[in-house]
Amino acid sequence: MEKVVFINRVAKVVKGGRRFSFTAIVVVGDGHGRVGFGMGRANEVPEAIRKGGVIARREMFKVQMNGTTISHDVVTQFKATSVLMRPASAGTGMIAGGAVRAVLEAAGVTDVLSKTYGSRNAVNVVRATIDGLRKLRDPQQVRNERLALARA
Repeated sequence: MEKVVFINRVAKVVKGGRRFSFTAIVVVGDGHGRVGFGMGRANEVPEAIRKGGVIARREMFKVQMNGTTISHDVVTQFKATSVLMRPASAGTGMIAGGAVRAVLEAAGVTDVLSKTYGSRNAVNVVRATIDGLRKLRDPQQVRNERLALARA
């Protein structure tokens, strides 16, 4: 599943006028717990999207999920953007907006509550969401690590 989150037109001023190019933020996921994102830049929109997709596929990682939701609360910050994600009971659905929704849908998370604070810049929101998904850990693994520390 490939989703284009945002396309930005940028201009470089040269002697003969302005030269335009495009940046595309692309999120790729398999809908079963793997997700990645990439930023592609090119002189044409389709080429920027293609490049972003290639980078996103290369950067894919496994998300720690608990059924159809995430395993625990997570708050992440990237620059001026903060993203809060909370697990939700089955049937709640996805309560998330914009870029957060695109990332979570691509990952296959269907029940989650989220809130974005601060800057709503699409690039920063996607990066904060991806960082949050990378921080998720398996509760059983955390329990075993804590028990090992307590015994030591």
